[in-house]
Amino acid sequence: MTKLVVLNLGKGDFRQGFSTVTVQLWENSDRIPVQLLASLPPTSEIPELYRRWQLLYCLLNEAIIRGNSVTFDEESEVEIEEEDITNISLMEFDDLCDELKKQINLWLKSPSFIHIEQKLRTKLALSDEIRFIIETENEQVRQIPWHLWDLFEDYQYAVACLGSSEFENPKTTTKNPNRSMRILAILGNSDGIDIQKDRKILETISGAKTLFLVEPTRRELDNCLWDKQGWDIIFFAGHSYSQYNGESGKIYINKTDSLKISQLKNGLKSAVSHGLGLVIFNSCDGLGLAQDLASLHIPQIIVMREPVTDAVAQTFLKYFIQAFATGESLYLSVREAQARLQGLEDEFPCASWLPVICQNPAAQPLVWRKKSKNTVAVVKRSFIPSKKAFVLGVQTSISITALVMGVRSLGWMQSWELSAFDSIMRSRPAETPDNRIILVTVTEADVQAQPAAERGGASLSDKTLAQIIEKIEPLNPRVVGLDIYHENPVSPEYQKLKAFMQTSDRFVVICKAGEDETEPGVPPPPGVPPQSLGFSDVVPDADTIVRRQLLAMAPPTDPAIACKTDKSFNYRIATSYLKSQNITAKLTPDDNWLIGTKVFQSVQANSGGYHQIDSRGYQVFLNWRAANPFIKRVTVREVLNNQLTADLVKNRIVLIGTIAESFNDERWSTPYTTASLPYKQVAGVVVQAHMISQILSATLDNRPLLWVLPKWAEFIWVGCWSVIGCLIAYYSQSKWHLVISLIIGSGALYITCLFLLVQGVWIPSVPSAIVLLGSAAMLIIYTEYQTVNKNWDIYEQS
Repeated sequence: MTKLVVLNLGKGDFRQGFSTVTVQLWENSDRIPVQLLASLPPTSEIPELYRRWQLLYCLLNEAIIRGNSVTFDEESEVEIEEEDITNISLMEFDDLCDELKKQINLWLKSPSFIHIEQKLRTKLALSDEIRFIIETENEQVRQIPWHLWDLFEDYQYAVACLGSSEFENPKTTTKNPNRSMRILAILGNSDGIDIQKDRKILETISGAKTLFLVEPTRRELDNCLWDKQGWDIIFFAGHSYSQYNGESGKIYINKTDSLKISQLKNGLKSAVSHGLGLVIFNSCDGLGLAQDLASLHIPQIIVMREPVTDAVAQTFLKYFIQAFATGESLYLSVREAQARLQGLEDEFPCASWLPVICQNPAAQPLVWRKKSKNTVAVVKRSFIPSKKAFVLGVQTSISITALVMGVRSLGWMQSWELSAFDSIMRSRPAETPDNRIILVTVTEADVQAQPAAERGGASLSDKTLAQIIEKIEPLNPRVVGLDIYHENPVSPEYQKLKAFMQTSDRFVVICKAGEDETEPGVPPPPGVPPQSLGFSDVVPDADTIVRRQLLAMAPPTDPAIACKTDKSFNYRIATSYLKSQNITAKLTPDDNWLIGTKVFQSVQANSGGYHQIDSRGYQVFLNWRAANPFIKRVTVREVLNNQLTADLVKNRIVLIGTIAESFNDERWSTPYTTASLPYKQVAGVVVQAHMISQILSATLDNRPLLWVLPKWAEFIWVGCWSVIGCLIAYYSQSKWHLVISLIIGSGALYITCLFLLVQGVWIPSVPSAIVLLGSAAMLIIYTEYQTVNKNWDIYEQS
């Protein structure tokens, strides 16, 4: 016969005693219980003994864990580094356990309470199954091992439970009696413990449908608690923790997230309303969790009162489930499993003390129902079987790559790619200056130093130019380039300058190419031969930044255009310099320029990150020299003051150009001048110097020229980063792991693109970054849907 005994200690504590103790005995046939009144005296021995026991138990437990479950004999000792404890023998610990048991029984046999035990013994048969609920709100009283009361030794079917003084019968929906038992198994953070054995035990249950949540997120767990079909049992294995006083606790649902019971309050209320009958915390320090759950009126809760090892927790679960699933009552199943833990106590002292039932006195005990064969559904974040993962990863990578490259082919990413190109270019390591070029600059001060009548609106008068040539020519430069428009004839009094410009094979001057008679451009100085002319035109992008170098273009056919040259100013100067070293330029069969042994690959309309740009003429990517300053500069005043020496000029290129900002018709933006606001611009002569330096450095120093992969190779490159994104998503165990991995992956992408750009390869960085993040996001979203929704639907249908 099943009977219920409720021992309500009322208000009080060990220090003051319990003045009003009520005991009620309920038999199944009675509607009104037998009620008895008593009191319990104060005691200081029990709380002190339990405090010492708790301390020594925890230290022993830690030592066992560190020693990998070592075996103790009666004389063995464990070294403990504590202020007041240096070593503990198992015999001393056993003595402490005996003393605690003795004091508990002495207290319960006090004169003011002994008649309660005597009356119960007259009313209860030894064969009765007895639920014995101790109702108290005092945490110290809840902590003591009530099963040590001699009454429970004599009544082998009596089970001690803890209960709250305030309770109510939970309102639940009616369950289908033929429905199989439904178990929600939460496998939380498993660092340092093995919870896979818990899972294997649950998977062997016959007559239950078990849904496993493996290290779930808070949202996944909450969604499952709100399931309309309801759960009979909620099981948790992993790390948990209760505060020192046992008043509150938390569970660690995954490697990064922990939750208090209050954070799951609404979901647990829903689970109770749909028939939740039992919660099992097969984890450490569970009394605080049980106290938090009491306000939710959960019928039964099983916890471990103190820290517990894997072996003890799993042994208890094994024997409890075996008994309960075969039809034994929940209470006798716990008592049987508890009793069988005694066989482990030579390795794990007091193992049988740990399991505790916390009971809602108003609720009926959960009874195991048998229906169908075991069905196991698994919900695990980012879980996909290996074959399906491979197929899904390939599909995701191809889809994302095709989508991104398709969008790229429409030109929608051009501005992003060019900005990324500029950023990576600015990140390159510094280079050495190019000492083959010296720049004579016309500054604002140089302009103002010349009479306006002499200049005639130009930045440099014929007089000053003649003086500069007279200073430079004796120093034997290899090439002299004039990057100043000089469309008017040289003044008659400077015939020597005129002769130099028209006859010297070391002189190159600019003109500006025109379109037609409405835009004829700027003509060169009269009489200068075509081989000494070079057009000054550059090809800025839509954002006005110069990233390409124009080497040549078809010669003009319109007679109105006076700049009749097909070569650029920078090309003329560089090839004139190289000609003295017997290095010539020619076109290859595939129409690329070959200068010496270096092939200058032309830019096409869709090269790299560009989309349908104007690629007329012969253009190459401009690999800006990462040096500041990248060439030697002198002003006109310094030249006229004889500050130029043969060491600076001999066999070098001398460029003469204006940098005065009042002459701003030839100023350009570069990747370096647009690094921060306000954007700046550089004079055209500086841009021409960079272009000349690129040709010379590539030909003579083997400095890399920029080039791009063919479209099919770019697709493969981007596809590889898509695969990396999928792999990151698949193997990430938490959201922080995912975020950190993606940050590392993005950093690796940037460094790789930087390294390749230094080597001369412009790789698609923006599409690669998009597919890296997009593939990871798509796989996460898809697997979340698969695991939380599709698998859930399959589970419910089963």
